[in-house]
Amino acid sequence: MTKSDLDLLLEMGFEKARAELAVKKTGGLQGALTWLEENQDKPLEELQAAEATAATTTEDSEAGPSIPSGQTAASLVCNDCGKKFRSHAEASYHASKTDHTDFSESTEAIAPLTEEEKKAKLAELREKLKAKREAEEARQKEEAKRNEQIRLKATKEAQDIKEELQRKEQMRIAAKKRQEKLEDIEAKKRIKAKIEADRLERKRREEEAKALREGRLPNQPAPAAPAAAPAASSSSASSAATARLRLQTKSGNLVKSFPSETTLFEVAQQIEAEVGAPVVKFSTTFPKKTYETVDFGQTLAEAGLAPSAVLIVN
Repeated sequence: MTKSDLDLLLEMGFEKARAELAVKKTGGLQGALTWLEENQDKPLEELQAAEATAATTTEDSEAGPSIPSGQTAASLVCNDCGKKFRSHAEASYHASKTDHTDFSESTEAIAPLTEEEKKAKLAELREKLKAKREAEEARQKEEAKRNEQIRLKATKEAQDIKEELQRKEQMRIAAKKRQEKLEDIEAKKRIKAKIEADRLERKRREEEAKALREGRLPNQPAPAAPAAAPAASSSSASSAATARLRLQTKSGNLVKSFPSETTLFEVAQQIEAEVGAPVVKFSTTFPKKTYETVDFGQTLAEAGLAPSAVLIVN
């Protein structure tokens, strides 16, 4: 390999020590470019050490029959494929690439490349290198595209799993709320039923007591009222049968009239329906008294709220 070939390699941007080693190793411009490309990722120290080891090994076995005495060898010939080489370095590189091992010396000289041939050869090699780099870039882009598709797929799958878990959690919460609502409705029904049973029991006891006072059996009809005072009795019953309540709520004041047999629970249910907030207790300021939830079974008459009262609703 001539200095001008080495200069061409340096002009292409190759490191000098690495280019010199390629020239020495292959003995040709094309081989040097191929060798540089194949070994571009290897450290220079490793390549130099390998070359030093190879230099200590004899290559006599690689050459075939010597030329006749008195003549000078001008080239080497590969007896396997017939290709000729200017130096042992070129022949060694050819052997490493093809596994051909049968070489012989020849007196036939190989004409050196002209400047035009060198330029054409260099241009051809540059095109090959460019095509190889473009193919490698295309491969890397395709690999990056596949990796991105894999990443996007994994991200979508993870998002789908997350959304499915959220959907199941929302369904669980909704089912729990529905169950709690049903249980609340059932509890209110039980309270209403108990209040109604208590009211009927009180009514039964009152009728029994009244029958005893009148000297008759509980199931006997009451004697007819005296004809002289029907209007007074009717007026008394009317006044005792109604309770007029002034209710102070957070949303404002309400004035309501209820039968005196209405329970505090029924009053609370009606107020809750109007103001949209649960009622947990009633209280009066004078006399000061509080009716908790446990007292809601009392009627307005039993609670002393008939015929009228002012209640603070909480």
